[in-house]
Amino acid sequence: MTAIIPSLPSQYDPFATEAKWQKFWEERQFFKAEPSQEGEPYCLMIPPPNVTGSLHMGHALGQTIMDILVRYHRMKGRNTLWLPGTDHASIAVHVMLEQQLQKEGKTRYDLGREMFLERAWQWRENSGGSIVNQIRRLGLSVDWSRERFTMDEGLSKAVVEAFVQLYETGLIYRGNYLVNWCPATQSAVSDLEVDNREVDGNLWHFRYPLTDNSGYLEVATTRPETMLGDTGVAVNPNDDRYQHLIGKTVMLPIMHRQIPIIADELVDPSFGTGCVKVTPAHDPNDFEMGNRHGLPMINIMNKDGTLNENAGPFQGQDRFVARKNVVKRLDEDGFLVKVEDYKHTVPYSDRGKVPVEPLLSTQWFVKITPLGQKALKCLDEENSPQFVPHRWTKVYRDWLVKLKDWCISRQLWWGHQIPAWYAVSETKGEITDSTPFVVAHTEAEAKEKATAQFGENVKLIQDPDVLDTWFSSGLWPFSTLGWPEKTTDLEFYYPTTTLVTGFDIIFFWVARMTMMAGYFTDKMPFQDVYIHGLVLDENGEKMSKTKGNGIDPLLMIDKYGTDALRYTLVKEVAGAGQDIRFQYDREKHESPTVEASRNFTNKLWNASRFVMMNLGGQTPRSPLNPPLARGDRSPLNPPLARGDQSPLNPPLARGDSGGISELELCDRWILSRYHQVVQQTCNYIENYGLGEAAKGLYEFIWGDFCDWYIELVKSRLHKDAFARSRKVAQQTLAYVLEGILKLLHPFMPHITEEIWHTLTQTGEDQTLARQSYPAADTDLISPELEAQFELLFGTIRTIRNLRAEADIKPGVKVAAILQSESDKERQILSAGQSYIQDLAKVDNLTITSALETEIGQTIAGVVGTVQVLIPLAGVIDVAAYRAKLQKKLTKLEGEIKALSGRLNNQAFVENAKPEVVQGARDNLAEVEKQAEILRSRLNQLG
Repeated sequence: MTAIIPSLPSQYDPFATEAKWQKFWEERQFFKAEPSQEGEPYCLMIPPPNVTGSLHMGHALGQTIMDILVRYHRMKGRNTLWLPGTDHASIAVHVMLEQQLQKEGKTRYDLGREMFLERAWQWRENSGGSIVNQIRRLGLSVDWSRERFTMDEGLSKAVVEAFVQLYETGLIYRGNYLVNWCPATQSAVSDLEVDNREVDGNLWHFRYPLTDNSGYLEVATTRPETMLGDTGVAVNPNDDRYQHLIGKTVMLPIMHRQIPIIADELVDPSFGTGCVKVTPAHDPNDFEMGNRHGLPMINIMNKDGTLNENAGPFQGQDRFVARKNVVKRLDEDGFLVKVEDYKHTVPYSDRGKVPVEPLLSTQWFVKITPLGQKALKCLDEENSPQFVPHRWTKVYRDWLVKLKDWCISRQLWWGHQIPAWYAVSETKGEITDSTPFVVAHTEAEAKEKATAQFGENVKLIQDPDVLDTWFSSGLWPFSTLGWPEKTTDLEFYYPTTTLVTGFDIIFFWVARMTMMAGYFTDKMPFQDVYIHGLVLDENGEKMSKTKGNGIDPLLMIDKYGTDALRYTLVKEVAGAGQDIRFQYDREKHESPTVEASRNFTNKLWNASRFVMMNLGGQTPRSPLNPPLARGDRSPLNPPLARGDQSPLNPPLARGDSGGISELELCDRWILSRYHQVVQQTCNYIENYGLGEAAKGLYEFIWGDFCDWYIELVKSRLHKDAFARSRKVAQQTLAYVLEGILKLLHPFMPHITEEIWHTLTQTGEDQTLARQSYPAADTDLISPELEAQFELLFGTIRTIRNLRAEADIKPGVKVAAILQSESDKERQILSAGQSYIQDLAKVDNLTITSALETEIGQTIAGVVGTVQVLIPLAGVIDVAAYRAKLQKKLTKLEGEIKALSGRLNNQAFVENAKPEVVQGARDNLAEVEKQAEILRSRLNQLG
């Protein structure tokens, strides 16, 4: 029974198509992972985007790369799991909610912790999934049934377990140290959450009088308000200018406090005057010096950025207001020497967007060095994980070597509350730096532990702080698989295979994961780390909210389709990890590169329509009669070609019953090209050369298949064509088209799924995403044959170009002469004579080793060592054509004269902008080249 004739609409509609297949994949759970199924595991974890975030180009690039890898390996037969999820974004959500409350005239303390958290969860329920809905638009083949959230029950259990284990082994401790404090969020932030910005500031010079009245020391500072907390002045011990003053004291202006002069090698003699004020409670370097020299630590700052009672007359003032007032007071008292303009680096809170304040504070810390040593050992001894590109290995290693203890507590309410309970009954009902505490998995366990220590009447309060978001994110590769439980998923899919991420979070996240995984699982969490580059704007600059130069990927999807955007992003990657510049017209909100990818989808669509319209109502799943070969072959599967054949001589494919099926020249060529591209694409993807793979597919599909092969077989598809030749052409077209759809599917999943279902008439119980990825048949690859066809195509292109140059109308057939002294070239040209005549509109083709003496007026070109000539007599009006060429030449000669005159004018060369002069030179060279070509054509005409 004949199958329904497969057909596609006349135009491709990406919007309806993409929505349809995204729903199809998800509803039928085609991407649900099952450890019990066959295949080696291949597992990726999506870098969880912040729940407050929105899809940006970095997401689009990274997630497209991941989807290509996952779809490819799934089709290669591996048991794949791509697990999605989101991060609770502790600081971002907290700030957002406090801003909402501020508009209502309230604070979080007006609500209380319980109601504040209820509001946070309600927001997450109503709006927190927007980023997930946006990334769904990319058509990602993730297992949505395993979607995780860093504060869901399972992951929260993992966080508590990790904290307790680290504490019990002495790797988590509580202490009073200098931390980065963000006054905007009123929370500690880690070194990695600090954005160092270069700013135009000032360097203030002050006099500190010696207490023995022998003079004064001049110090320089960029933060004059902190002088209120000075407890010393430091000089370098090797600085001859100040050695005689070491051990003496100075009187601190305004505060009238005697402070010592100390010697410390940390002081840079070249900075300022070589004397530095020491404020141990408000500067990291001063903190180190203060500890070394036993200096007092005086905190002058409140947590909101105002000055406290230790600031004397400036108490209650904002730190920047106090800065101005301190300088004014010092000037009035005669202690201000001078003010210099000074460009320096100021640390800003990445979330709060304000300068951080080094502040003494009691916080929770992780002893990071022991964790880092484990990761370092895996890197040095096992090269695990492997970084792509390799250059990031050194960056990662350097960071592991330069570790500082990690401050993990944050003064927020949204997040994982620290599992420590304070026995406040021991310190009059309040939490102080000396309040004893217990660490436990649950409140009940804490009560049991505390009762054993402090008695039945002990009163407990849980630490109000939450953990740094990166603490939970650091557990992501294994907590999402069920750790600390020994689940089937964890046993089968862990360690994961590849991590795909941006270089900007190697420190934030990648190293956190390797250290946590090394400690808790004794394995690195992934085999490979693929570091992709940035998507730069049209000017080559990094996109940022501050600059306002971001490009919305959803806008591109709505305009051109998801597949077009995906293909553009990957195709533009010139090498693994390289940045890409996104071409974009901001006025029109258009992208020429995404438009080019959309045009590629249209090209594929139209070629597929043509193929299906010419399969005679058959599909690759229905038999063709008579069979082309009686061997063990699937319907529409092209027969193989074997044997030692002469150039371009079509071989015969023989079945086991002696049946004969002929592959013609172009069939052999397209099969060679196809299998070459299969091999090339697989090699590229296996080695993370996704951009190169995408470019190779583009060139093969657009050029080899659409522009050449389909054109070469059109004449064989006519009803009156030789039946066997038509069947072979149909067979080969269908085979290569289906192979193309499989090859391209990881890059453009929607359009390929649509065409494949129509081509194969497959039911809704199957998906292209679950088909086998093509495997290269190296026996069918013939570089020699491909090189021979390049000569044929070059000849066809040359004839076409000559026709265009001579204004020969497209419908007019011409005679052509091909002259070559090479026997092999003439043999190739003779074997492909019908292709040349058909595609170049030639009715009389002569292939010769030597030209006849009289061939009349011609236009000529060269391809390789073959000379191509088209006699013009009887084809065009030669005299009119000569006059047309002469007119063009005269115009060009006029331009040459004008440009030469400008460049010979010394005043122009000396006074004009260099780029203007170079432009004139470039224009002259181009015009001279065009004139030379026209003179050559006129000479040919005689």
